[in-house]
Amino acid sequence: MNTSVTDVNTSVTVQPARWSGGAFLRRLARSPALRVSGRRLLTAIPVLWGVTLLAYLVMNALPGDAASAMLGINATKAEIRAFSIKLHLNEPLWVRYGHWLAGVVTGNLGTSLQSPQSVASILGQRLPVTLELVLYAMVITLVVSIPVSILCARWPRGVIDRLGLVLSMGSISVAPYVLGLLAVIVFAVKWAIFPAIGYVGITQSVGGNLHTMTLPSLILAVPLIGFYVRFLRADLLEQMQSEDYIVTARAKGVTEWRVLTRHALRNSFIGLLTVIGLNLATLIGATVIIEEIFSLPGIGFELLTAISNRNVPVIEGIVLVFGIAVVLANLLTDLAYGALDPRIRHVRSRS
Repeated sequence: MNTSVTDVNTSVTVQPARWSGGAFLRRLARSPALRVSGRRLLTAIPVLWGVTLLAYLVMNALPGDAASAMLGINATKAEIRAFSIKLHLNEPLWVRYGHWLAGVVTGNLGTSLQSPQSVASILGQRLPVTLELVLYAMVITLVVSIPVSILCARWPRGVIDRLGLVLSMGSISVAPYVLGLLAVIVFAVKWAIFPAIGYVGITQSVGGNLHTMTLPSLILAVPLIGFYVRFLRADLLEQMQSEDYIVTARAKGVTEWRVLTRHALRNSFIGLLTVIGLNLATLIGATVIIEEIFSLPGIGFELLTAISNRNVPVIEGIVLVFGIAVVLANLLTDLAYGALDPRIRHVRSRS
């Protein structure tokens, strides 16, 4: 039996792949994180406006003005008046604030009253120092407080727990400026471990930078360590004693250390994130005192100088930066909730 096989040539037309940009944009628009970010940023606009307006009103209510502060006590009234006109201080408050606000909308923060340097360039020089101080202090806080909290929760009412309670309460009770002055006397003057004042940029020397920033960061972190240890220890104990998933893990034969570090600690991080976000404003405010004590050329040091000289454009720029930092920190905290707790992502996706 003969079988004939016929080859059929089939031509296939391959369509070029097209990028489905519309589908990507639709998925991006439906993202819960994007919606949360958009809502937070929209609500931040009136908050930042209110903060800058309040700062402007407070500076205007203080006795004296920039012209008197910059010319000194020996200046005559005619010199002060002429200098006030030069700085536009003779204009009404609302006119000056309106000019500044219009410049902010266009990206211009104004010019310092003491020098021709722009406020944006001043902030660009000072901001890295303050940012490094805050991040370094936060790293020290978390590195110390999390292990200590775990040890206290593992053996409650034990020696470590009682010692941690005493130290944490003491660190919370001492004011940062008192602790800073005592640290300078002990660690800089008596023992000469760290420098008392001065700053070395990280681009000049990494070791020198860490040497000058360690003591200020430690002083900034000490009150936070005490507070975070008490908070995280209490939350861990509550998780270990009252949650059903802890009982289930123990019934499966999981060790106490694994239950504590793998299950309870992750759920306690949600509350810790809330505390970190709320404490950021306090942390930034404390940098003003620490930078003044250790003569660090950061935003806090510049803020005190600007307040003493009634340099309103610089003050307004720093207040605006501090407000943006707090808003962004709270936004990142909200987004981190979804990464730690899938239930929050589910609620956001449904809303």
